Amino acid sequence: MLRICAVTTNRQFLPSISLGELGSPGLLWYWVDFNSPTEEEAMLLDRHFHFHPLAVEDCFYLLQRPKLDHYEEVHFMIMHSLDPLKLAVREVDMFIGPNFVVTFHKEALKELDEAWARIQRKDNWKKGHLYAAYSVMDKLVDQYFPAIHELEDQLLGIETRPRKRSVQMLMDEVFEIRSRLLKLRRTIVPMRDLLYRVINSDRIEGIREQMYYFTDVYDHLLKLSEMIDSNREVTADMRDHYISVNANRMNTIMKTLTVITTIFMPLTFIAGIYGMNFEYMPELSWHGAYYAVLGVMFGLGFGMFLWFRRKGWFE
Repeated sequence: MLRICAVTTNRQFLPSISLGELGSPGLLWYWVDFNSPTEEEAMLLDRHFHFHPLAVEDCFYLLQRPKLDHYEEVHFMIMHSLDPLKLAVREVDMFIGPNFVVTFHKEALKELDEAWARIQRKDNWKKGHLYAAYSVMDKLVDQYFPAIHELEDQLLGIETRPRKRSVQMLMDEVFEIRSRLLKLRRTIVPMRDLLYRVINSDRIEGIREQMYYFTDVYDHLLKLSEMIDSNREVTADMRDHYISVNANRMNTIMKTLTVITTIFMPLTFIAGIYGMNFEYMPELSWHGAYYAVLGVMFGLGFGMFLWFRRKGWFE
């Protein structure tokens, strides 16, 4: 489906016009949105608008990294839309010309619907086609915040809830959050670089007059990048903390087993001596030898236990 809005030179807003009317000399600027286009409609990028073949090819081959390319007077951008729940990434392509904006996306997106509605209210269409481009970017970036906040809430939940689950389960959850943060970073950092190129570009005509809009989006992306890095540091600290706890627990267990082994070493030595089958062993003929040896072994073991406990080896 194609939806087209335009502004005439006498400052009238046309919320819906046909593709054939775009050649009218009375148009100041227009926005064409390829919203879930059919194959025939998608071919209009080449047949009607005559965009550069490389840019058209990029529209058809999903999913690509956010970027900005300049083709003479037409500037081509690849941006990402993000599902806050599933973190599914969808590509949004945009062409910016001297007096037009063309957006292309193979799925219906709420962000594009909101940008389309924004440009039509409160006379926002008077701000020009670059404001329409800004609206698309702004709505796309706004959808990144809920995903970050959701992951932050999960991290806070791990820190605050009672430690009833095993360390391994907590570690699995932390690593899952780190994986989702990495997925977000693959989208947000390239988008940040894209906006940096936009606001520092001298090739996009009229960008200086609309600079504060695009700078605002860039500031949001900087904040998102900092939030991702901060949360990744938190997960790294939690990972190191749980590894340290697990290692300390293992050391405690090994220390206890070592103490027990140490106590039984002299007892095993005594049992080994009197377990030898020599014929001439004076103690073997003594009537109370068995009870005497047991007493010595018990006293030695109990004495070593008290000594180790006094040293704090059981703490």
